[in-house]
Amino acid sequence: MASERLHLHICEQLRDLKAVSHESLVIGAIENAFKHMDDQIEQERASQHLAGGCCALAAIYLMGKFYVANAGDSRAIIIRNGEIIPMSREFTPETERQRLQFLALLRPELLGKEFTHLEFPRRIQPKELGKKMLYRDQNMNGWAYKKIEEDDLKFPLIYGEGKKARMMATIGVTRGLGDHDLKVFSSNIHIKPFLSCFPEVRVYDLTQYEHCPDDVLVLGTDGLWDVTNDKEVAAVVMEVLTSYEPNDPCRYTMVAQELVLRSRGVLKERGWRLANDKLGSGDDISVFVIPLGGPGNYT
Repeated sequence: MASERLHLHICEQLRDLKAVSHESLVIGAIENAFKHMDDQIEQERASQHLAGGCCALAAIYLMGKFYVANAGDSRAIIIRNGEIIPMSREFTPETERQRLQFLALLRPELLGKEFTHLEFPRRIQPKELGKKMLYRDQNMNGWAYKKIEEDDLKFPLIYGEGKKARMMATIGVTRGLGDHDLKVFSSNIHIKPFLSCFPEVRVYDLTQYEHCPDDVLVLGTDGLWDVTNDKEVAAVVMEVLTSYEPNDPCRYTMVAQELVLRSRGVLKERGWRLANDKLGSGDDISVFVIPLGGPGNYT
């Protein structure tokens, strides 16, 4: 009887097992790989006295699918028949506000009594104690009013807008590898607990579409995207590709080179300038252009 009950119990458990797809296993493996790399960087920091960190963007092709994993402010897009398909998003203090605020709420000791997890439209002044001010917390997309208290005078966890937005007044990205030693200026408050190493993984199934030689995946660091938007990148891709024969293997390298050159600009008296005379990118610019189509899958 005992063995029968055990058998029934096991059968019930098997029936209740959640179906796990091959795709989700690959995504989990990529997420773990990023975590293992972050751990490796931490070990080398201690054993070899190497400090520092970086954003990470990876593209993995497996069984007819592209898995694009991003941790940081690099980005990837697919250009297919002139259509632009985002394959990642930037992780900044603004885009990840609610995750950061929720972590700060759960573990207020990480703020070192110097920061508040609440967001305000501007810095609160001591003379405003007791007055009402707009705010939002980890649960809110909109804004509401609250009475200003002593804790609200602390520096906000997230401050600034756009490219000037900073987490703990220190860093403009919220995901990446390394930076285990990074601290808030003149303090012992570590940034790392808020700087997640886990990527967002997006999947593109190549078997669902017919691709031509002009369909590509573009990977670029923020040095590219800071000064060049998706449509401008797509325009450069099409301009360069059409100037080469479809079977010329150099055409994709030339696209990447042209994107780097146009984003850097030309050195003039007032610094590096783009074609529209705006400032060129002062950041590092790395670009990969990967073809999605070829003689085997287009007519």
